Amino acid sequence: MNELLALGVSHKTAPVALRERLAFSQSQALEFAAALLAPGAREPLGLGPEHAGAAEAPAERGREDGGAASEAVVLSTCNRTEIYQVTADPLRAEVHALGLLASRAGIRPTELAGAIYSPRNCDAARQLFRVTTGLESMVLGETEIQGQVRRAYEAALAAGLTGPLINRLFTAALTTGKLVRSQTEIGANRVSIASVAVDLASGTLGSLANRHVIILGAGETSELTAQALARQGAGTVFVANRHADRARSIAERFGGSVVSLERLPDQLVEADILVSSTSSPHHVLGAEELDLVMGQRNDRPLLLIDIAVPRDIDPRCGELDGVTLYDIDDLQEELAHNLSLRADEVPQAEAIIEKEIRRFARWLGQIDALPTVRALREHADAVVAQVLAENTGRWETASAGDRARTDAIARAVANRLLHEPTIRLRGLSGARRHSTLELVRELFALGADGEGVASESQLAAGADDEPDPVLASELPPGPGAEDEEAGELPLATVHSLQERRRR
Repeated sequence: MNELLALGVSHKTAPVALRERLAFSQSQALEFAAALLAPGAREPLGLGPEHAGAAEAPAERGREDGGAASEAVVLSTCNRTEIYQVTADPLRAEVHALGLLASRAGIRPTELAGAIYSPRNCDAARQLFRVTTGLESMVLGETEIQGQVRRAYEAALAAGLTGPLINRLFTAALTTGKLVRSQTEIGANRVSIASVAVDLASGTLGSLANRHVIILGAGETSELTAQALARQGAGTVFVANRHADRARSIAERFGGSVVSLERLPDQLVEADILVSSTSSPHHVLGAEELDLVMGQRNDRPLLLIDIAVPRDIDPRCGELDGVTLYDIDDLQEELAHNLSLRADEVPQAEAIIEKEIRRFARWLGQIDALPTVRALREHADAVVAQVLAENTGRWETASAGDRARTDAIARAVANRLLHEPTIRLRGLSGARRHSTLELVRELFALGADGEGVASESQLAAGADDEPDPVLASELPPGPGAEDEEAGELPLATVHSLQERRRR
């Protein structure tokens, strides 16, 4: 039986010095997820040109290494790195993933033990639901995380790394995020890392009017930072090489200007504040370089705020005379003062999450039982057909109508006998579910995995073939009613991306 396994670290369990060693770019996340898959789990991988940075060779090496997962997604943000896997061997999958993470961080797996959390099944789903709704964020209820979850999932989907369980998990998580934000005030009074960083700057330096601020990077956080600075009258200069056009667009909206990275030292001589938020895997500003700059500033202080993970600014910069350096972990204390209203919404948000977890748990139980129920019913149909065939020669005088009625009665008896077992098999939970399903397969000689197992596309949508009329009221509803009610629009994305990958 497949299980859902999550493995991760976050700002709640690990300092930024460790988180930055476990951070992934999107292409690296895809490569890592591919390395978790069991050999042949997804062949071919199908990383298209849109994932040019995801080297295929390392992904194939990961398969040869013998991962234990059949589906995988890696979510990496400033505050967390989380891996979601589907596996029939959770222990092996966890050990394999932990070993790869430790190797990436350059430490022994045992050194990660205190920082890693590894929930399974519904607890793993609950973790993702809480992450997507912003309950696990450093900024409670932040909206950016939902987009980050969506992008991580869609990239893995397009690369062929997901399957029915992961697809259902992430679409349900994204739906839950929408529900929480539409039915609670968890996102009220917009608070973001960027706004807190600007508040910290004003608290340290006083008025920001006419202050010279450098924003290093041109991503979403940089845009939010520019917006918050503009409200306080600060002048901004964007420093960007890779995304100069985007930086120029943001600068025009908020009255700033753009320079290349090569001119950063000159800008630092005049700056009062530097806010850095790039996706660079290495330090952009080193201590030696900054030491030379400080010698030209005539003892004027410089405030550095590093929001990036991995960090953009060498931590040793904070040891230089006249330099004050804050990283993303330093913002947590300031955040606590801004979130009292949102905290009041947490119980309601958690109630919505638990309702959606119960919905997901029902579906999870059904997909485990569905192959066995289907195989049992097919076995019964085969027995009925065999008995009828064996007795055909004894009914020489029976009319066609008599034969049809006999056939219907025989099938009705089989269906009535299977009615209660079907309900009970679908209602099983926990360890009892696995052991009972195995016992049923053994008693009826259905094979290790049963026969007539539903296809991946059927499981992904929670669908079944046309049910027998006797059992129609007891079988799980099709995807239409449940998904429409929850507004699971991401399912359309699943299908379109799967179609794009096939093309």
